[in-house]
Amino acid sequence: MSIVGHNLMEPEPTLLPAEPEVTESLADGQEPVDLAAQHPTSSLVWALLAEDALSQGYTVEGYAYARVGYHRGLDALRGSGWRGAGPVPWSHEPNRGFLRALAALGQAAAAIGETEEVHRISTFLNDCDPTAREQIAALQG
Repeated sequence: MSIVGHNLMEPEPTLLPAEPEVTESLADGQEPVDLAAQHPTSSLVWALLAEDALSQGYTVEGYAYARVGYHRGLDALRGSGWRGAGPVPWSHEPNRGFLRALAALGQAAAAIGETEEVHRISTFLNDCDPTAREQIAALQG
């Protein structure tokens, strides 16, 4: 790795482990609600549930799903060596479930008027990966 232009004070990016059983099951058409019971630690499953609930106008349910996905993601990040700061790049596919849950939590918090939480989440998402919000918006069309 080239150190030119690299901030030596910034921690290395955190890369979550892959969840092949989850991604294969989703690709095979299994529903996130069924997978949540089988894989309750998967941020991706909870993020998908949150996004679906929010898109249908179920704000409180979306908030709850996103909150679970966010906390499961924090557990996974810590288990992967994250110490509360540093990049969590969108480019690493297994990180996307956490980033999507975080974004959904921000969306739901805005919908229920949690202004301070929206600000914290926005800052956190940007600190994880400044491109994540744009990438998530592109997925949602």
